[in-house]
Amino acid sequence: MKIDSHQHFWKYDPARHAWIDESMYKIRRDFLPEDLWPELQARGISACLAVQADETENETRFLLDLGNRFDWIKKVVGWVDLKAPDIERRLEQYKCEPKLAGFRAILQSQEPEAMEDDAFLKGISHLERFGFTYDVLIFPRYLDKAYELCRKFPNQPFVLDHLAKPGIKAGEFANWSKWIAKMAELPNVCCKVSGMVTEANWSNWKSEDFKPYLDFVTEHFGTDRLLYGSDWPVCLVAGTYSEVFDLADSYFQNFSESEKQAIFGKNAMRFYGIQF
Repeated sequence: MKIDSHQHFWKYDPARHAWIDESMYKIRRDFLPEDLWPELQARGISACLAVQADETENETRFLLDLGNRFDWIKKVVGWVDLKAPDIERRLEQYKCEPKLAGFRAILQSQEPEAMEDDAFLKGISHLERFGFTYDVLIFPRYLDKAYELCRKFPNQPFVLDHLAKPGIKAGEFANWSKWIAKMAELPNVCCKVSGMVTEANWSNWKSEDFKPYLDFVTEHFGTDRLLYGSDWPVCLVAGTYSEVFDLADSYFQNFSESEKQAIFGKNAMRFYGIQF
């Protein structure tokens, strides 16, 4: 059972999606389930997990509505204000949503010190009790703070989105690899094999560009803590869905069947509580 553990849906709005700048003109339009389903079918993928792209609870409701309408959208990673004074009440309400797996914030748009904020930490501290996961969206320079965050909550499931966005285009490796190795020491942290092409040269990347990074996360996280994700439709600024999938599929082609099944499905099922 193949699962895409990371993709987005949206109804494009220039104000709400201001982060989609001129260089990303290809994705300045609506992207909905009917656009993704043919891509999944073409690669033998049976299900996906929809991740927030807008920091509003309306976004969470939008994704949950899609999840309730399309059975193959198995889970949603939404957004909630973890710093809200009534965060426990909000999480209690969301616990009634069977398709809500967890939450994410656009931490990469804040300063790294945001992960040390007392109110934020208090919100994170409640997630485990309600059974929610947390996706960590950061750049490499945030990894030291992210490591401390994940270490403080050893029973909270965390997953690093997009390998923590290493600077593949510039060949940056040293600081990223140092902290990825430390993150991998934490058994409550997984890593998504996703979002790589948008960190490379959008118009001129090749599979060899990604090998050092894939080698490193595979060596340190192991095949039981890696989750395949496309980051569709954001990936479209640098490659088609098929190109993104084939990049990961080719890298892992010589791994055992059980390892491939884990990376392309079973790890996501376990981490996010997906059932068929």
